Amino acid sequence: MLKTTHCYVFGIHVSVKNSRMSHENTSTDCLNLITTSTEDDALQKKGRSARILSPEEAERLAKDKVLVTDFKQLKLEEEAQKNWDLFYKRNSTNFFKDRHWTTREFQELKACREFEDQKLTILEAGCGVGNCLFPLLEEDLNIFAYACDFSPRAVEYVKKNSLYSTERCKVFQCDLTKDDLTDNIPADSVDVVTLIFVLSAIHPDKMHLVLKNIYKVLKPGKCVLFRDYGLYDHAMLRFKSGSKLGENFYVRQDGTRSYFFTEEFLSQLFMAEGYEQVVNEYVQRETVNRKEGLCVPRVFLQSKFRKPFTKTEVLAD
Repeated sequence: MLKTTHCYVFGIHVSVKNSRMSHENTSTDCLNLITTSTEDDALQKKGRSARILSPEEAERLAKDKVLVTDFKQLKLEEEAQKNWDLFYKRNSTNFFKDRHWTTREFQELKACREFEDQKLTILEAGCGVGNCLFPLLEEDLNIFAYACDFSPRAVEYVKKNSLYSTERCKVFQCDLTKDDLTDNIPADSVDVVTLIFVLSAIHPDKMHLVLKNIYKVLKPGKCVLFRDYGLYDHAMLRFKSGSKLGENFYVRQDGTRSYFFTEEFLSQLFMAEGYEQVVNEYVQRETVNRKEGLCVPRVFLQSKFRKPFTKTEVLAD
């Protein structure tokens, strides 16, 4: 018999029918959750305030103090690329949904042009299998994209996509924490960098290396567009005891890792590498898992950080 679950998503009533109410078999990182509508702004709120935990949630997090052993943490770091490659081997191109919301959420993808038909050069740092890349190339014919990923298998999936063209895109394998982006991209040549659900997969001690690397290829005055997991996102609250690597840092069952950002931490991280903060805010939304009949709170951090002009460039203008 089908059961009906009722919930309210920022004031909008939603009912979900499903014969199974248990959530034990949902994805470890909750990335298979489906929104109640097509990324409607009415279903989300933005601001500087972090999500407030319920007393039960706060108590559960407070009790989770045991960290994964140093030996296992070192092993996870050494095998990070292998674990992401295995992730794409298991899931192929079917795990993440195409991101058609980027141009709406990030107006810079259009507004940074000086004239209407200007050719934009973008870098998608951590492109995966192209779920953000290809919607952008389809929507805007005046974009040339550099794209890179940690996983060689993901890069091969991008190259095999029917929409991939070397005239409009250059994709390459890259460890953003150590491989110099200027080996594939001219310095100071990129109009926009997208860093979407990428930095959270990198050890916090190495995140600054990614930002330093990106800084070299970004044009002065241009922005990094960032979106990733925020503090107290539902995925963070679902980790079981024994998954904690450090403060706000966890490992999934498949060996991939996830960090959950605070607005303060991200701001300090970027500004320490010389970026200027344009926007840095939490996005809170309710999401429905139709399969399990659950309404869950999602929290993301959505931000824009700009590479400043040098004094010489300011005087020249």
